[in-house]
Amino acid sequence: MKVVYTLRHRLHHPEQEFEHSRFQKPFETPERVEIIQAALMADPRYEFVAPDEWGTGPIAAVHDPGLIRFLETAWQEYQATHPYTRDVVPDVFALPGLRFGIGDPIEPTSIDARLGHWCYETTTPLTHGSYDAARSSVDVALSAAEAVLSGERWAYGLCRPPGHHAARSVYGGYCFFNNAAVVAERLATSTGSRVTVLDLDYHHGNGTQQIFYDRADVQFVSLHGDPARSYPYHTGFAEECGTGPGLGSTMNLPLAAGVEDTEYLRVLDQALSAVSAFAPEMLVISLGLDTHLEDPISDLALSTGGLRAAGAAVATLGLPTVVLQEGGYAIDLLGENARAWLDGLAGYEQRT
Repeated sequence: MKVVYTLRHRLHHPEQEFEHSRFQKPFETPERVEIIQAALMADPRYEFVAPDEWGTGPIAAVHDPGLIRFLETAWQEYQATHPYTRDVVPDVFALPGLRFGIGDPIEPTSIDARLGHWCYETTTPLTHGSYDAARSSVDVALSAAEAVLSGERWAYGLCRPPGHHAARSVYGGYCFFNNAAVVAERLATSTGSRVTVLDLDYHHGNGTQQIFYDRADVQFVSLHGDPARSYPYHTGFAEECGTGPGLGSTMNLPLAAGVEDTEYLRVLDQALSAVSAFAPEMLVISLGLDTHLEDPISDLALSTGGLRAAGAAVATLGLPTVVLQEGGYAIDLLGENARAWLDGLAGYEQRT
């Protein structure tokens, strides 16, 4: 299996994040990708390739161009008024209630205000290299998609930063650009194919859902922790099923706390039945490994064997498949867990 990877992900390296009213070390770190890379490099069945550069055109196909412009210059602009600030986060958020009854919001001129115009939460600091790392993550995703378009049955984009929480006009949730959405858009528009994005991260892929919510040609199916208790809290409820031409093309399957392998695979089978009914020609997987029982910021209980079985279940769809890395924060087990899921997808015999 081809694995697309670049060292440029290291350019995004925040020292702290703000969550639950306190500063803490980030869960989303460069080590995550390095551990997965080392585990797959040790297996000759995985072939590493560097990404091509794709520019901002594919990003602008799913994101507000203003978001792209902002992320390109925001860290540098912030230094002009707040020098020596390593990790940049918003102070004020442009919530709709601030201007309710007054008029639509417009992009402010102050960099302090613009941060809260384009970012919706506090756990996603901008650092000096965040924009370049986010661009490289999109390059990784698109290059994996190109491998599949060129005839590979599967390809794995070892993306970092992740992407599925980035919506059309906002970033957050460790995500700047939505890798899965960029890929799905390219596959759908360049080939005329129906495409499914199957999101298997513990956290609901709010950005991907929003971008395709009114689309009939791109299906979004997600298994995730129930938003009644799980980030991002405001999206991912079962009744969210699309709108307009996209009505019925979104499917959310919220999971109870403590779900183990057997129940998870039962719900995954329900998701795969919905994918089969949609009859896509291409499949994009937002692969979160944070469903594992050891993950520090989730409450599901999949084993490594359960992850392998999930990959094997996805393979039964028989579709050309682009797998893109999203979350997963059980650092010591990430390599083993990633290889287990991918081995299951590819039908590789288990290695010890």
